[in-house]
Amino acid sequence: MVKNSNHYWAEFLQPTHEAAMRRAAAVKPIHYAKTRNFLDGGVTGLSPYLTHGLITLPEVLRVLLERESLGIDHKLVYEFGWREFYRHVWTHAGDGIFQSLHEGPLDEAVYKKELPHDVRHADTGIPVIDEAIRSLYDTGTLHNHARMWLASYLVHIRKVHWRVGADWLVAHLLDGDLASNHLSWQWVAGTGSHKPYLFNAENVARYAPAQWHSPQSVIDRSYDELDDIARSTKSYDGLVKRNADDRERGRDEPAVSSEPPSDLTWCRPSAADVERIAGRDVWLVHPWALRQPPANLAANTLVLGVYLRDHHDDWPWSDTRWRWVDAAMSAITPHRWLLSVDDLSVALEKARHVRSIDDHHVHHLLAKLAELEPAPGLFAPVARRCSSFTTWWKQATRGLTQAEELLKNS
Repeated sequence: MVKNSNHYWAEFLQPTHEAAMRRAAAVKPIHYAKTRNFLDGGVTGLSPYLTHGLITLPEVLRVLLERESLGIDHKLVYEFGWREFYRHVWTHAGDGIFQSLHEGPLDEAVYKKELPHDVRHADTGIPVIDEAIRSLYDTGTLHNHARMWLASYLVHIRKVHWRVGADWLVAHLLDGDLASNHLSWQWVAGTGSHKPYLFNAENVARYAPAQWHSPQSVIDRSYDELDDIARSTKSYDGLVKRNADDRERGRDEPAVSSEPPSDLTWCRPSAADVERIAGRDVWLVHPWALRQPPANLAANTLVLGVYLRDHHDDWPWSDTRWRWVDAAMSAITPHRWLLSVDDLSVALEKARHVRSIDDHHVHHLLAKLAELEPAPGLFAPVARRCSSFTTWWKQATRGLTQAEELLKNS
């Protein structure tokens, strides 16, 4: 297990478009389809790049199609669909994605509103849970299957409200996307799906390395028993059997912050900085559009990176994520400001024209300040809200048989 998270991303997840393209070129779709549920399987590693806009889904698909054709129903294309489906739900539901979409197995009042201490410190005594949390803290990443196990354990075994778990997880994820993260937790919780997602020790033993296996633990039960637990108000706390030779116990939770580390070269705008904007075009770079500006910008355009306090006060990040994002942003512009949207409005008052890339995370903050250009999507827009992925998928792919046909939409 890698102990230094910044070393981890520096070696394996370099925050550049070139690194994203190399990862895309290394993807083996057949291997992915066969092994994606295994923790050591052929995952793409593209999620941080997609979340932060260093690469787009159309770009990824074009790279994949250079080597082989893919049917529209290929598992990898299907996963691309989930990412856009969650954005579709966010578009229609707005802040409603942060509340239960419908009733779950139990009344909302049953669930805890705080994360248990032993969970926060990777000290539950259940190997699959503790390993997942250590991996999250050490690398800022976590396999999707492990995310589902962690969420299911917290909600259905420990009776922690899904929103509590979702907020905690997204703060530490390098690829934390609010739609994908929070709606996935709702799917697991049963407030965004027809039934709760459950897993047991046998499932872990099939898909995870030996140190994750959790025999004789609270999850070492049949699915019928686990379903009964999920629908019971009882919280299964403290039911762990610790081994005297535990190879590793406990972990301090990394701190999260609403602003970048102080040793990075961001700043708060001065009067001189604001004056520099007067009469010029401005291209805003934000954390969800970390790619080079368009080639057709006016010669005197000021490329300005912004971290908006209005967002980060609500959604703080780990040190790992701040450094990863700032490394990508600093490669685009040396001018990176941390400020409120009101202060940004004042700073841009004398600008001639302000443009940026649209994204749900900042749309409500930037829509009145800049001309927002849509980020490239892969699937045909579905105008009417779809409550299920299956319904959305049928409409978004209607009449298509090959993945290459999707590129006509982008």
